[in-house]
Amino acid sequence: MQKKLPQAFCGDNKKAIGMPDIKIVTEVAGRVCAIPVEVGGSVADGDDVAFIEAMKMEIPVPSPAAGTIKLLLVRLDDVVAEGQAIAIVES
Repeated sequence: MQKKLPQAFCGDNKKAIGMPDIKIVTEVAGRVCAIPVEVGGSVADGDDVAFIEAMKMEIPVPSPAAGTIKLLLVRLDDVVAEGQAIAIVES
Protein backbone atom coordinates (compact mmCIF):
# COMPACT_ATOMS: atom_id res chain seq x y z
CA MET A 1 0.00 0.00 0.00
CA GLN A 2 1.41 3.37 -1.03
CA LYS A 3 1.28 6.26 1.36
CA LYS A 4 0.03 9.51 -0.16
CA LEU A 5 2.40 12.40 0.46
CA PRO A 6 0.97 15.65 1.81
CA GLN A 7 0.53 18.45 -0.73
CA ALA A 8 2.72 21.52 -0.27
CA PHE A 9 1.03 24.87 0.22
CA CYS A 10 2.30 28.38 -0.38
CA GLY A 11 2.17 31.03 2.37
CA ASP A 12 -0.94 32.09 4.22
CA ASN A 13 -3.32 31.71 1.27
CA LYS A 14 -3.07 27.88 1.35
CA LYS A 15 -2.76 27.72 -2.43
CA ALA A 16 -1.09 24.55 -3.67
CA ILE A 17 2.44 25.10 -4.96
CA GLY A 18 2.85 24.37 -8.65
CA MET A 19 4.08 26.07 -11.76
CA PRO A 20 3.34 29.80 -11.67
CA ASP A 21 0.85 31.38 -14.01
CA ILE A 22 2.50 33.37 -16.79
CA LYS A 23 1.16 36.76 -17.90
CA ILE A 24 1.23 37.43 -21.62
CA VAL A 25 1.82 41.14 -22.22
CA THR A 26 1.72 43.27 -25.33
CA GLU A 27 4.76 45.27 -26.36
CA VAL A 28 2.72 47.87 -28.27
CA ALA A 29 -0.30 50.05 -27.62
CA GLY A 30 -3.23 49.67 -29.98
CA ARG A 31 -6.52 47.90 -30.62
CA VAL A 32 -7.06 44.14 -30.25
CA CYS A 33 -8.01 43.02 -33.77
CA ALA A 34 -7.84 39.21 -33.41
CA ILE A 35 -7.70 36.57 -30.68
CA PRO A 36 -7.00 33.17 -32.28
CA VAL A 37 -7.10 31.25 -28.97
CA GLU A 38 -9.77 30.49 -26.38
CA VAL A 39 -9.79 29.78 -22.67
CA GLY A 40 -8.84 26.15 -22.07
CA GLY A 41 -6.94 25.88 -25.34
CA SER A 42 -3.30 24.89 -25.43
CA VAL A 43 -0.49 27.02 -26.77
CA ALA A 44 3.11 26.27 -27.58
CA ASP A 45 6.03 28.56 -26.85
CA GLY A 46 5.84 31.32 -29.48
CA ASP A 47 2.23 30.72 -30.58
CA ASP A 48 0.31 33.92 -31.31
CA VAL A 49 -2.30 34.63 -28.63
CA ALA A 50 -3.59 37.95 -30.03
CA PHE A 51 -2.96 40.54 -32.72
CA ILE A 52 -2.77 44.25 -31.91
CA GLU A 53 -3.47 46.82 -34.61
CA ALA A 54 -1.00 49.69 -34.29
CA MET A 55 0.07 52.17 -36.99
CA LYS A 56 -1.95 50.27 -39.65
CA MET A 57 -0.08 47.02 -38.90
CA GLU A 58 -1.18 43.87 -37.10
CA ILE A 59 1.42 43.03 -34.45
CA PRO A 60 1.33 39.46 -33.06
CA VAL A 61 1.54 38.86 -29.31
CA PRO A 62 3.26 35.47 -28.78
CA SER A 63 3.03 33.21 -25.76
CA PRO A 64 6.33 33.17 -23.84
CA ALA A 65 5.78 29.54 -22.77
CA ALA A 66 3.80 26.42 -23.58
CA GLY A 67 0.69 25.73 -21.53
CA THR A 68 -3.06 26.21 -21.33
CA ILE A 69 -4.87 29.53 -21.67
CA LYS A 70 -6.29 30.10 -18.20
CA LEU A 71 -7.78 33.56 -18.70
CA LEU A 72 -8.24 36.12 -21.47
CA LEU A 73 -8.06 39.66 -20.10
CA VAL A 74 -9.10 41.46 -23.31
CA ARG A 75 -11.80 41.23 -25.97
CA LEU A 76 -11.91 42.16 -29.64
CA ASP A 77 -11.72 45.93 -30.24
CA ASP A 78 -10.38 46.64 -26.72
CA VAL A 79 -7.70 49.34 -26.64
CA VAL A 80 -4.56 48.18 -24.83
CA ALA A 81 -1.51 49.98 -23.50
CA GLU A 82 2.11 48.98 -23.96
CA GLY A 83 3.02 46.39 -21.31
CA GLN A 84 -0.61 45.50 -20.53
CA ALA A 85 -1.38 41.86 -19.67
CA ILE A 86 -3.77 40.36 -22.20
CA ALA A 87 -3.90 36.71 -21.09
CA ILE A 88 -2.74 34.25 -18.46
CA VAL A 89 -1.11 30.92 -19.37
CA GLU A 90 -0.94 28.04 -16.92
CA SER A 91 2.19 26.01 -17.61
